[in-house]
Amino acid sequence: MRKLARRALAGLSWVNLAVISGIVSSLCFPASTRADRLSEIRAAGTITVATEMHYAPFDMLVDGQYQGLCKDLFDEVAKDLGVSVRYVDLPWSSILPGLDAGKFDFVNAPVTITPERAKRYAFTLPIGDATVSLLKQAGNEAIKTPNDIVGLTVGAQKGSAELTQLKALGTSLGGVRIREYVNIDEALADLGTGRIQAVANALPLQAYAARQRPDRFEMVLPSFGKPGHFAWLGRRDADSESLIEAVNTALMRMHEDGRLDAINTRWLGTAPRLPRVMPQP
Repeated sequence: MRKLARRALAGLSWVNLAVISGIVSSLCFPASTRADRLSEIRAAGTITVATEMHYAPFDMLVDGQYQGLCKDLFDEVAKDLGVSVRYVDLPWSSILPGLDAGKFDFVNAPVTITPERAKRYAFTLPIGDATVSLLKQAGNEAIKTPNDIVGLTVGAQKGSAELTQLKALGTSLGGVRIREYVNIDEALADLGTGRIQAVANALPLQAYAARQRPDRFEMVLPSFGKPGHFAWLGRRDADSESLIEAVNTALMRMHEDGRLDAINTRWLGTAPRLPRVMPQP
């Protein structure tokens, strides 16, 4: 019997032995004890997150310094995680591909929750209102509601959920000229000079722009499209599950102790009512 066992082992290739070794290791050391992304981040003491710093008031550069609602919120999250933060400024078009490629740990840009994105990425609890509205030049009486943009040129950011909803509105109205921009700052610059007649973007950003420059910009109400929410996101994989859970735990603490409302009010002048459970995308 022993001879047969020795012959059986001798017949196994090194590949087979490696597979068997891996199976034994997985049985001896459960998944909960293996290193995951959150454990690695805490061991390093730093989390690297990416955003686009041209999305005021959520993310912006002021005299070369990163400021904004999302920075203030994520600084608080990092305190709860017990780590420092390295913020990376990237064009919006490269943020999600960069996350896929593992170039950073997390995205703290305000990303609109959509069904397509929810299939591919793991969203956090909502951190902002993403309902879409229009901004026009102050004093432009030709645009009173969103339906008045027929035949006009309207700007939106490339690859954004706002662009998708603007296209849907244009189709329903029978024709709107749409100009796509790398970032919203460029669209607002063209709106200010009259190169375009309106900009489609999320409601809180439009309200901020109108409040900062009332001589230049004015909101078009009501909003249009489906109500939506901004959230942060990470990779949808087993290694990232604990990180998403930890960020959500920190956000819930901020709901409960008032920090989330205080930061929103500081930047927006008001605190939107945000769900404490994941909304259906």
